[in-house]
Amino acid sequence: MGSDHTRPAPSAPPRVRRILIMTVVPLFVATVLAALLLWPRGGAPETDGGADVPRFPGTVTRVVTEPCPPTPSSPEGTPRVGGGPCGTVDVRVDDGPSAGQQVQTPVPDGPGAPRVAVGDEVILVELTDPTDPSTSNWNISEHQRGTPMLWLAVVFAAAIVAFGRWRGLAALAGLAASFAILLTFVLPGIGAGRSPLLVAVVGAALIMFVVLYLTHGVTAQTSVAVLGTLGSLVLTGVLATIATAATHLTGFGSEDATTLSMFQGDVDLHGLLLAGIIIGSLGVLDDVTVTQAATVTELAHANPGLTRLQLYRAATRVGRAHIASTVNTIVLAYAGASLPLLLLLTADARPIGQILTSEFLAQEIVRSAVATLGLIAAVPLTTGLAAVVSAAGRSDATPSTDASAPRPQPDRAEALAALISPRAGRPDEPQPTRTPPPPTGGRSLTGARIRHGDTPQRDQIGPPP
Repeated sequence: MGSDHTRPAPSAPPRVRRILIMTVVPLFVATVLAALLLWPRGGAPETDGGADVPRFPGTVTRVVTEPCPPTPSSPEGTPRVGGGPCGTVDVRVDDGPSAGQQVQTPVPDGPGAPRVAVGDEVILVELTDPTDPSTSNWNISEHQRGTPMLWLAVVFAAAIVAFGRWRGLAALAGLAASFAILLTFVLPGIGAGRSPLLVAVVGAALIMFVVLYLTHGVTAQTSVAVLGTLGSLVLTGVLATIATAATHLTGFGSEDATTLSMFQGDVDLHGLLLAGIIIGSLGVLDDVTVTQAATVTELAHANPGLTRLQLYRAATRVGRAHIASTVNTIVLAYAGASLPLLLLLTADARPIGQILTSEFLAQEIVRSAVATLGLIAAVPLTTGLAAVVSAAGRSDATPSTDASAPRPQPDRAEALAALISPRAGRPDEPQPTRTPPPPTGGRSLTGARIRHGDTPQRDQIGPPP
């Protein structure tokens, strides 16, 4: 996240560091205290998630396909409508009580069913007949994805470390810290009935402190990015609350939210929508604030004569270009994650106005708009803070110079004497004599020597005659 600079940022003077410490440290302490107060206790709440079906790894050893029999409502010889291949699959169970046993399952069928071949590693489920517990049958649930995902993670980590070196290693540590905070605090806290908006703001602030300082170091530049990110997060939360209330969004804008309400009815889905907006905005906010703080620092280092206003204007021009591309990134990210929903809406026969204002699509529009507004606010906020800190650091670290003070003028006589002074040579070597230039200007020294009868002498090799 953010811009990466291999050259470390210039050290801020003591007065600036003290001000930043007095501002950032209380905010960090308040974030930690809020996290401790909101930390879920007593374990995860019990949910009605259905029976736990046993799942075992297996390897496909044989696949036999055959024509599908006609359905009772179809004429004989007509293939089954919407069905896939029919037949049986032999699978060797690799783990569990039936390890090493060959079991036979039907070929997976239906929407989203896995397509299997000999040698595929799959997940088996054992279904027991409720009326006869001694009778059970096996079915293929899905493919095993552990090994390819592990290799993908290794390549991902190796590429980041190879390109970013120590900074890339710190970025991986920050990514691990983000997931740890999400899995141990944010999700359990929301599941325990805490306010999703409050938990999301505190969790996002905690992630921000850990990731930014771990990735970019404890510097004045990072502290400016932290302050800009925190202010933008609070503003995003306020805007999200106002926007969702004005549009009367309930949070039931997706099938996942509806399913969650069935398993855990006490979850505040409206607050969960706000929490998703906050956490989704954090990654892009980090990128913008770190980039703006780094831009101001580099401009101040490259041209120490720039004022606060000049630094702000120059860095804001960079921020405008960054925002113009990031806004498109946000919208496309949400659109890519909601492609099935968008395709479903395009097949809707309702007018376009009704489609845009429906709960499903209005939720995504509000999410994108609020995230963009918070992102835009982060640019002037972070740039202004960085300009003040950089200018203060420059005025404290370098002696003040008065631009109106007259510059010392060099002595022309001394400069001319230095130009015509005899060249240093060996002690025993005679130095050529030169006649001073004539009082009238505009003539060369050579011309003066010729007019007065002087002849230019050349350096001689060896003793003089």
